[in-house]
Amino acid sequence: MRIPFTQVDAFAEEAFKGNPAAVMPLTKWLDDDTLLKIAVENNLSETAFLVPDTSGEADYELRWFTPGAEVALCGHATLASGHVVLSSDTDRASVRFRTRQAGVLEVARDGHRYAMALPAWAPHAKPLPEIVAGLELPDGAVQETLWHDKGYALVVVENERQVRDCAPDMRALAPLGPYVIIVAAPGETTDIVSRVFVPAFDIDEDPVTGSAHAVMVPYWAERLGRDRMSAYQASARGGRLLCRLEGDRVVLGGACVTIIEGTFLLP
Repeated sequence: MRIPFTQVDAFAEEAFKGNPAAVMPLTKWLDDDTLLKIAVENNLSETAFLVPDTSGEADYELRWFTPGAEVALCGHATLASGHVVLSSDTDRASVRFRTRQAGVLEVARDGHRYAMALPAWAPHAKPLPEIVAGLELPDGAVQETLWHDKGYALVVVENERQVRDCAPDMRALAPLGPYVIIVAAPGETTDIVSRVFVPAFDIDEDPVTGSAHAVMVPYWAERLGRDRMSAYQASARGGRLLCRLEGDRVVLGGACVTIIEGTFLLP
């Protein structure tokens, strides 16, 4: 069985930046075990699988797999999927994806970039002592800890240097649960700077995480008193995002670069 395969650097203006994702269109769903094995073989932070949607709600169904598990929401692989679909049909202005846990998502053209609408998953204040201990942050660095029930932990620290210097104990964090752990602060040249750790999904640090911004943007919109902001995810690859809050949606702007186009041969 031959499956089209495109590898895309999402939230990137040039190759080898942002977050890589594989996008693989299918004619029908394969079993979950096979989808996970393909994601393991691809060995990227996410593999996105698309199937034409027959419900009338969207253009495609969309699911995302890390090498460790299926996830509830993945922003960068959604952006990459939109890039693949829209690049193949230049007359098309947008594409809609129906997902299993995050509703219907849309990616639309926005100049040479794309605008992607994700659900606004506003977090609530919650003590997270085990996560804070595993992050090994300096004494007094943590200002707030927040939680979203989809498994997102947001740890807000004082400044960008503390975000960049964060050196978590992944062996301590991984057993805590299938969590997306975000460390964020006001940025020096952007409104928000963050890093994201997901060791329970076999990814120690995610390069650029759209879904983390679906959680962060509602928090920062309230803190900053405005609905538009810039963000930088300070991983080794790095990625810049333009963010805005629109009602129950977080809209993220970013570019994509196609790296590989080919065929995956499934035995």
